[in-house]
Parts: sequence; structure tokens; C-alpha cells
Amino acid sequence: MSDPGRGWEDEGPERLYVITGGRSGAARPAGLDLVTLIVARSGPGNGMQPEHAAIMRLCASPLSVAEISAYLGLPVSVVTVLLEDLLAAGHVLSRAPVPAAQLPDLALIEAVIDGLQKL
Repeated sequence: MSDPGRGWEDEGPERLYVITGGRSGAARPAGLDLVTLIVARSGPGNGMQPEHAAIMRLCASPLSVAEISAYLGLPVSVVTVLLEDLLAAGHVLSRAPVPAAQLPDLALIEAVIDGLQKL
């Protein structure tokens, strides 16, 4: 994890390049969003990259991509690459946010109310 007193901007882009192995995304993007929830399937494994292990520890309970980014002090784009690695290896699970509920048609609601009033 990053030093809390220093932001990723202070450490230079070279560090971010090394963390992601020069990648800006996976071959098959996982479709992660800022509010996608991530949960680890187990604890960190031996020989894991430190950032991967930090994500595994953080995600013992579900966290959003944005929260992981904030806790690690890394840009969302870098965290997304790391999460795609972990998803591809089966170390973490992702869950898309629950979509907003669709409201029923207003005419249908009015017809139901009208029918109930006639009872």
C-alpha cells in the first residue's frame, strides 16, 4: 500500500507503469464500474504482487472499486487493471450494482386505483 502521507502523484508515473506492467486494461475487459462491488474469495496468496495482496486483504468484505482506489491511494484506472488480473485468476468476485427499479406505467397505476375505488 501507499504511504498515507504521499499521493500517487508524488511518486511519479513510472511507479504506476510498473504496478500495471505497462498495461492500461485487460485483453477482455471485465466491465468494472466505480460502484461495482468486489469481494475476495480467500486471503492473499504467496508470491502475489503487493498491490494484489492489499486488494485481497481489503476485500474480505465487499468494497466498491472507488473505495478500493481510495484506500490504496491509487488511480481508479490502475486499480481496475489490478482487479481485472484478480478476476481473471478467480481470486475475487465482482457484482454489478443493483439497477434502479423501473417504475410501472403511470396509466396502469391509475387504472388499478380506479378499479379499487369502484370496489
